Amino acid sequence: MNKRLSNKIAIVTGGARGIGKGIVKSLLINGAKVIFFDLNEEDGEKTESELNVQFDKCVTFFKGSVSSKKDNEKVVNLAISKYGRLDILCANAGIYPLTWIKDITEKEWDEVININLKGPFLLLQSALNHFMQNKYGKVIFTSSITGTIVSASGHAHYAATKSGLMGLVKTAAIELSQYNININAIVPGNVMSDGMKLERGDEYIKSQSKSIPLGRLASTDEIGKLVSFLASDEASYITGQGITIDGGQTIPENQDEVFHPKS
Repeated sequence: MNKRLSNKIAIVTGGARGIGKGIVKSLLINGAKVIFFDLNEEDGEKTESELNVQFDKCVTFFKGSVSSKKDNEKVVNLAISKYGRLDILCANAGIYPLTWIKDITEKEWDEVININLKGPFLLLQSALNHFMQNKYGKVIFTSSITGTIVSASGHAHYAATKSGLMGLVKTAAIELSQYNININAIVPGNVMSDGMKLERGDEYIKSQSKSIPLGRLASTDEIGKLVSFLASDEASYITGQGITIDGGQTIPENQDEVFHPKS
């Protein structure tokens, strides 16, 4: 069966767990070969081993820092040397410390900016010569409803990066369209990721679920499916866009309008 991403080569940042792992799995299900780029060596090696059993050795883990220009260049060169080309970039890695503006240190601000905003820029820039020469490329950034549509206390730096990504997407779409390079962002709401479970806890998850018309958080697989669509030629006429995937969370004017059936 011909899959929508058969023989395509992809790089995914932050692919060791959570949303990134869901994206990697979806790309593999759709026929791509994937190099995922993460600093977490333990989870990276575990995910590589697990997915290679499921997907016939189509996954490679690359340990590196997304905020390093050198590491971004290395992972792009690895993909091209290993497979002869590169087709898809998914800049997904991100951090979201919870700190009020008055308490954010310069070090913390820089770390969030470097990982969440500088990282996607460096990955895109590292692959551009290859994409431009081949006149083909699919680029997907992971933004968020936080900063682009809504926001929350404690997330000033995170919100700034996610909003900033949309500015980068729109400008890049204009500059790169002549080379048949599509660049878009996914804009997720709350996702039931490893980080959500560990760092936010059950009470937060229950509270957020009540604010979502569909009554639940997204699964990482659902996020991955949207990325795979945007990475495919089925999305060839979509560029410069942020596609919201939030279960309807940002629709209600008032949370009293969110109805859930009584159990």
